[in-house]
Amino acid sequence: MGAGAAAVRLGDRVSETGERSGAVADTVSAPVLGAHQPESRAGVFVLDRDQSEGEVGRAVRALVEGARSDDGGDTLVAFGLGTSLFEGAGSRAPRQLRVMPSFAGDLLDPAQSHGDLLVRVAGEDAAAVRKAVADVKAVATEVGWTVRWGIDGFRADNRVEESRALARNPFHFTEGFGNPETEREVADRALVREGQGEPAWAVGGSYQVVRVIRFATELWDKDSVPEQERIMGRRRDGKWLDGASVGEEPNFAADPKGRQTPLDSHVRLAAPDRRNPPPIVRRSYSYDRGDGDAGIIFNCYQRDLAKGFEAVQKRLEGEALAKYVLTTGGGYFFVPPPGDAWIDALG
Repeated sequence: MGAGAAAVRLGDRVSETGERSGAVADTVSAPVLGAHQPESRAGVFVLDRDQSEGEVGRAVRALVEGARSDDGGDTLVAFGLGTSLFEGAGSRAPRQLRVMPSFAGDLLDPAQSHGDLLVRVAGEDAAAVRKAVADVKAVATEVGWTVRWGIDGFRADNRVEESRALARNPFHFTEGFGNPETEREVADRALVREGQGEPAWAVGGSYQVVRVIRFATELWDKDSVPEQERIMGRRRDGKWLDGASVGEEPNFAADPKGRQTPLDSHVRLAAPDRRNPPPIVRRSYSYDRGDGDAGIIFNCYQRDLAKGFEAVQKRLEGEALAKYVLTTGGGYFFVPPPGDAWIDALG
């Protein structure tokens, strides 16, 4: 398999317009962040490096080159750098990267949170994704890394409508309507720009937030569909509670007391002004580990953590949905831009 930069599709190239060609090539915006249909299967796992292996850059380079030398199919491998990789890096470290804090209502399991290096393997074929995950883990073990935690995901009813990638979550709701429609909008929300105070090597990269959120599906399914829709603030198919269609903006200002769309509904708190959506790009997956442990692997990208995910998370405190969900793991990571300069920045 190939894995030479922040992300590599194995078996063919995907351009920023979504077109495919025959050669393997590095790309960030198309497979990781682009306004196309995400892969329907994913394996996410986090590695910790063996401290005795010497310099951080050397350990990362050995993993990347080892993965690159292996043969694979049409599978994407993407990396996210944890803050622990930048200890002692000083000004070379991404300015906002830190350990993900525990937010209100979280119950983070340390064994399922944080870590040095996140690896996301994605594709359309579940068997191919499992094999690629096993291959990367084998390479990692050979060059001094250990697996800290991992989880497998899928996108039910995965599709694109009006240039937006949509999927159905375990609560039976279609999500993804808040994502941008074009590559330009994706880049504006997600990719680090010059002038942000970030190190030069990080420009074109993105801050990634991963949250493993367990859903209380049995409790949720005891509520009526209309009650579920009031908690979410949308119909199951994405239409707004005030009658506006999916492609229109709801008039929250005309409903100041929340008679149509409750003030504590998920979407109203997350994006109170729909004309100015949160500056994030979501690429989430559902998971089901059996014995009632099911939910979503929330995954979003942004160029600014404080203005993106953290601003939304603060607004969601006290939402009606809170009693049905529990965040148990995840972390903050930085997806580097194409090329290998980011490896040199690790020291």
